[in-house]
Amino acid sequence: MTTGLTRDAFLSAWRALEAGGAFAGPSWLRELRREAIARFAAYGLPTSRDEEWKYTSVAPITAAGLDAAADGGGDEPAEEALAPEVLSWAWPRLVFVDGRYSPKLSAMGPLPRGARIESMGEALITDPDMLRPRLLDRGAGDDSFAALNAAFWRDGALLWIPAGAVMAEPVHLLFVTTGATRRIEHPRSLVVLGAGSRATIIESHVALGGDAPGLTNATVDVDLGEGAVLQRYTVQRASGGAFEIGRTRVRQAGGSGFRSCAVTFDGRLVRNETEVRLGGETASCSLDGLFVIGERQHVDTRTVVDHAAPRATSRQLYKGILDGRARGVFNGRVIVRPGAVGTDAHQTNKNLLLSDEVEVDSKPQLEIFADDVKCSHGAADGQVAEDGIFYLRSRGLDETRARALLTLGFANEVLGRIDIEPLRSRLEAFLASRLEGGHVAAEPEPAGKDAA
Repeated sequence: MTTGLTRDAFLSAWRALEAGGAFAGPSWLRELRREAIARFAAYGLPTSRDEEWKYTSVAPITAAGLDAAADGGGDEPAEEALAPEVLSWAWPRLVFVDGRYSPKLSAMGPLPRGARIESMGEALITDPDMLRPRLLDRGAGDDSFAALNAAFWRDGALLWIPAGAVMAEPVHLLFVTTGATRRIEHPRSLVVLGAGSRATIIESHVALGGDAPGLTNATVDVDLGEGAVLQRYTVQRASGGAFEIGRTRVRQAGGSGFRSCAVTFDGRLVRNETEVRLGGETASCSLDGLFVIGERQHVDTRTVVDHAAPRATSRQLYKGILDGRARGVFNGRVIVRPGAVGTDAHQTNKNLLLSDEVEVDSKPQLEIFADDVKCSHGAADGQVAEDGIFYLRSRGLDETRARALLTLGFANEVLGRIDIEPLRSRLEAFLASRLEGGHVAAEPEPAGKDAA
């Protein structure tokens, strides 16, 4: 079943999988899936007439001959093949291969009392009542791809940290695609931190072998209790022909902190959506992002930060480096609800253009319905500064090296904020190889021990 993807193709695939027993589970989840697929049937796939998809066409996805009904994962890679992607063998690790959990490649290690790190598929079998209120509360999705995820998902990561617990080491989530078939995966992850708890997550999307295009349509739901703190780093290094659509939906209680950094190097079309609701007083979030793309790559970043409580703080810094005929999109929306006095929100989007043929669409938005707030936004696009090149050449560097060095400096404002040294150093090394010659390489270097 590798015909073009249409609304009817997805509906047919869902019916076939349901009839084959792929969506076995508790009755409440089956009903939620039916509600989600009915919602998708009403939505259809997004088009440029949809305001949220005005600058991003899904035509490359629908024309790629993907199989919406593929069932079962590909062959698991050997541990040696996975080794270059593992940041530390001592950290807790969940590995998913073509959307399915791999116990053989995963490792837990000691965890705080009451903490749970496991696959969502396993949790549905062993403790569905724990998941029920969280999944029902999120509903069937409020757009086409969110509804598809709610209807089709089978697995993903579960991180459940009880009140007061602290994860001493980062949790590494590895989503691996083998590229063997033209698959569509819909991973669904849930992160719950109890009051006063702390955790760090590193989420890597990588390709190992094969170059067939595929679509990953992921959802991550995050619930932070009073005073909880979560750091989340996302690295997208899928194959050059991959399509990645992901949404992160965060709910924060009073005094909680959420810090996110998303770094994108690869993928034919990538769309990252982040929605944060600051629902308690003095909650704070910091959203950073960097993408480095060339040729005809397309990266679309959409953020919504909803200040729904007084004295909450948000910061956003998103940067892009574009070469060839690449296109970048940034749509950042900040909402300050009535009564959210003392809000402090700042948003910045900057893009470095390495070619005359690149295109950038930047749309920062502020919607303010309260007094006594501090809010600002800014966007800037430009090329490498000629005076900077002149200065470095006067110090003995040739023009190519000078351009590469200035481009690295532009990116390091984001990478320098990464607290996890093994992750930061690998990303810096990979970025340097990607910018060899002062331009974005047409093909990235293969993953190795010095590439994240």
